Parts: sequence; C-alpha cells; structure tokens
Amino acid sequence: MTNILSFNDSKKKKEGEVTPIDHIALQKEKSRQEWSRKAEILCEALPYMRKFAGETFVIKFGGSAMGGDTNLKNFAKNVVLLKQVGINPIVVHGGGPQIGQMLAKLNIKSNFVDGLRVTDADTVEVVEMVLAGSINKMIVKEINNAGGCAIGICGKDGNLIRAKKVAKTKKDPDSNIEKILNLGFVGEPYRVDPELLTVFEDSDIIPVIAPIGIGDGGETYNINADTAAGAIASALQASKLIILSDVDGVMLPNGELVSHLNIATARQMIYDGVITGGMIPKIETCINALESNVSYAHILNGAIDNIMLMEIFTESGAGTMIL
Repeated sequence: MTNILSFNDSKKKKEGEVTPIDHIALQKEKSRQEWSRKAEILCEALPYMRKFAGETFVIKFGGSAMGGDTNLKNFAKNVVLLKQVGINPIVVHGGGPQIGQMLAKLNIKSNFVDGLRVTDADTVEVVEMVLAGSINKMIVKEINNAGGCAIGICGKDGNLIRAKKVAKTKKDPDSNIEKILNLGFVGEPYRVDPELLTVFEDSDIIPVIAPIGIGDGGETYNINADTAAGAIASALQASKLIILSDVDGVMLPNGELVSHLNIATARQMIYDGVITGGMIPKIETCINALESNVSYAHILNGAIDNIMLMEIFTESGAGTMIL
C-alpha cells in the first residue's frame, strides 16, 4: 500500500495541468452535451414533422445556390430527409451560371433584359441541353446517392408545363412610347398539369424538374425557375413554396433580415423601394402562389448548409417567410 501511495504522489499533476484521464472526461462531457443538443433539436422538430406529414413542398434550387459539390450533397440529404418524414418534396432547379458557361464555351453571345436571358433558336438548344441534361441528372444522382429515389423530368415531359412567349414591354425614355421587346424563346407557364406529379405523392419517388416548357406549336421555351416553381406550387396547391437562392431573404436598409411578411406588407415594401432588383420577381412569384392557395412561401439562402431544415423544423426559422 505504501508503494502505491508513493507512486500516486509522484504522479500528482501540477496545478492547471490536464492529464489524459481529464482529457477523456472532458471529451465525454462534450459528446454528452452535443448529443443532448441534437436530441433537443429532434424534439423541437417533431411537432413540425407531424404537422407537415403528407404535405407537398415545391423547392426551387437555384443555379447560384448550388455552389460546389458539398452544397449539392447537403441539399440532397435534406430533400431525402423530408421524404423520409412523410413530406412530398418536388424539386425545380435553375442553372443560369451553368448555361452561361456553356454558351461561352460554344461562343454563343447572350444578354439579359430585366433579368431574363434573351433566348434565340441556338440558345434555347443549349438551355435545354444544360437544364434538362447535365444539371438535372447531377441533382438526381446526388439525391439517389443520399438514399432517395429521384427521377428527372422537364416541363415538356407529359406536357407538364404549357408555356407561351413572354410579352415584355419597355418605355422609351426619349419618346415615352412603350416598345415590345423580343426575348425569343423565353416563356411563362399558362397551364401546369398536376396529374403527372400527383402520381409521385404516394410513391417513394422524388421528381426533379427542369424549367423547360412547351408551346402550343411544339416550341421549346426557357422559363425562369422561380416562375416555374411558383406555377407548379400553385397548380398543386402545395403547402410550401421554398425558393433557395444566394440571398438570405428580404433585408431592411439597415441590413436586418425580415423573418415574416404578409402579402400587403410585401407589396408596400416594393412600392416604397425597400424591396428592389432581383428580389422583386421572387416576391411577386411568392405572392402569386399564395393567392393560388399555397399556404406558405419562403426565400432562403441555399448556400447555407441545412437551411431548409432550420426554416421548416425550428420555431425561429432561418429566412423570410411570406404568409
């Protein structure tokens, strides 16, 4: 016994010294706190899982929000989780930056009018190739790799999205006369057939939709992804329209995020110039969807990991919700 005491005395730690045993104890406590926090998050999420079970969410995944491979993989995991807890996610994706890169490689010049890409016959072929081809299949692959069962389609499949040419006018500053702008094969949905998508609701399949529409004469139309997602959400009377972009949501002039808006306030903020630029068409898309019996609309920064889960399953939320 004397020898053991002497040994222990010789190993007494100096003041402030952390021994291996202390380090293990600290790690265990840290792990316990981390698991406790995760359990609290699950408990907080449970009422929302129950509330939205069986509901349809239309999620617009913007080309600018895709970021790198890590961001896409995280998005895919989130979508699969939504499906696993009984929600029916429908993904509508953009791809503006990727289209621009491909057009540059092919030496096809492209320009924009009021945020819409002027799309001639050559350009629309590239748009369809990129959106309905490489980007669509990339998202499908990642969702499948994350444990889901995704199928890629575009608005031309099954005549899902009927579209007509966008009619844009612009006032000439000199003559004050409004002129009709020719944007080529840029379209807007005038009818979405929900039957094809309702087939997926009672299955394990997650549809991933490229925003390409078809005209009455068989023309191919390039449709803004926000607009396509809003039209699909409206046709399905979805519970949520979620727009994932590269912005946090609606911001006040002082930089503060607006977490909740109603339609009247949103319109007033546009009128007052608080909501400007590219946020205006996003808000208008949300308003149109809400007026077509979509319950909630959200604008979130898709570049932030797990942003959808934070917005859907927590009380505090994470972006701007329009009611």
